Amino acid sequence: MKTLVYFFLLLVFFGCKTDSKKQLPKKENPSSVMAGADTLIYEEERHFKSIRQVTFGGDNAEAYWSFDDSKLVFQSNNPGWGMQCDQMFLMNVEETFKDSQPPMISTGMGRTTCAYFLPDNEQFVYASTHLVNKECPEVPLRKNGKYVWPVYDSFDIFVADLKGNIVSQLTNEPGYDAEATVSPQGNKIVFTSTRNGDLELYTMNLDGTGVLQITDELGYDGGAFFSPDGTKIIFRASRPKTEEAIKEYKELLAQGLVQPTEMELFICNADGSDLKQLTFLGNANWSPFFHPSGEKILFSSNFEAEKGFPFNLYLIDTDGKNLERVTHGKTFDAFPVFSNNGKFLAFSSNRNNGGTRDTNLFIAEWQD
Repeated sequence: MKTLVYFFLLLVFFGCKTDSKKQLPKKENPSSVMAGADTLIYEEERHFKSIRQVTFGGDNAEAYWSFDDSKLVFQSNNPGWGMQCDQMFLMNVEETFKDSQPPMISTGMGRTTCAYFLPDNEQFVYASTHLVNKECPEVPLRKNGKYVWPVYDSFDIFVADLKGNIVSQLTNEPGYDAEATVSPQGNKIVFTSTRNGDLELYTMNLDGTGVLQITDELGYDGGAFFSPDGTKIIFRASRPKTEEAIKEYKELLAQGLVQPTEMELFICNADGSDLKQLTFLGNANWSPFFHPSGEKILFSSNFEAEKGFPFNLYLIDTDGKNLERVTHGKTFDAFPVFSNNGKFLAFSSNRNNGGTRDTNLFIAEWQD
């Protein structure tokens, strides 16, 4: 999933526009041990009570909470940590890494993506390419002048412990298997696979049994998450409709590529029934996550952007009403994930990166 970060950062680099109204961070007094000494909250960001920056270099994203909210697992390619492509790292919730490095809990081989804790808080699932090649795979960013990102058919989904030991392999079908997330009810995994020729969503039991295909419409279905009660799934999808768009999508997918510039959010029951399109905003709407109430979705979008950026976070009701802008940055805010107790939000942002293209992790105290 984080390949999207590289794509969006390129949009920022090549399509910058100026704004005479400069946003200044607002200082607040931290009210919890989660807060940092300084906050990085823009004036309009009323849902953030405080913010703590966690990482300080490279691209860091997809930070997911343990079921007891004591730890997070995230992926990073931070060159300061010796990374050449994404690997998985573990942190305690109160930690920051300005002058230190968290423990790596993937193999260090191949490329990894989308780690997610299992209910025991001692194991996690993630996808990796290491069985096919121990080296980092190539990352194509353009095809025929258009931005693309790769769908590696070498990705499979594994279970590992918090020391990085692989416990089991959950998928071994030909093609792409990745983007696995776990139901808050602790009984199911949803993931994306090309095993039937298109990028579709599937669910399975925690041990890899009981695989069920839940989407079957042409286009990329991915980045899926369960609702807090486990009854619904929210995800991003492309839906090529014209003959030209369909031809381009199929040709790119045959080369292991996807163009992620046009995506909308869809919602369905956990078995795939009652599928509905949630957003009709245009551009790229993605990285959705359920609000703790289960009645709203927090997601990232550039639908208000003129030249591909900025990406900001938005809230929308599960019936598609009451769209509300949450963040007000000028570059990139994405990958929002609520803690299980609903008190905190982990997300990735370009804020406070010193004018670089670094994407760092932040933890905000959330207030409705």
